[in-house]
Amino acid sequence: MHQIDKVDMKILSLLQKNARTTMTELADKVGLSTTPVTERVRRLERENIITGYHARLNPRALNQSLLVFVEIKLRSKSGNIFEDFRREVLTIPQVLECHLISGEYDYLIKVRLPNMHAYRNMLGNILLQLPAAAESRSYVVMEEVKEEQLLHLE
Repeated sequence: MHQIDKVDMKILSLLQKNARTTMTELADKVGLSTTPVTERVRRLERENIITGYHARLNPRALNQSLLVFVEIKLRSKSGNIFEDFRREVLTIPQVLECHLISGEYDYLIKVRLPNMHAYRNMLGNILLQLPAAAESRSYVVMEEVKEEQLLHLE
């Protein structure tokens, strides 16, 4: 893996703000010609520093306005429970994020759904049916103050 230098960091910063920036525009902004910038971007992709390019969608415009965070506590923590849970949660399309956490609960899950009725159904019929799921605690988001995907790069 190559050392990431200031030029790479500038490229990463520009791309995460606007992934549609052309190589020519990137080259102009970082002070290099197009060919070396293109080579750097390809290297950053190969080394899995850049993991993809995405369009950011408006959930409200697509009938996905309910955002809920769910803590899940497992009844057991032995054997393959964590792997079984992980495998199952990866199949649920409404789950945007799932994190194994420390503390009283084992997992923190972020879901987006059309409404509370859809969430109630999902909680009872899907989330609490996951392997070893014993208990849940839900936090319905009333207002999204900040949701940022950009990493702070110095």
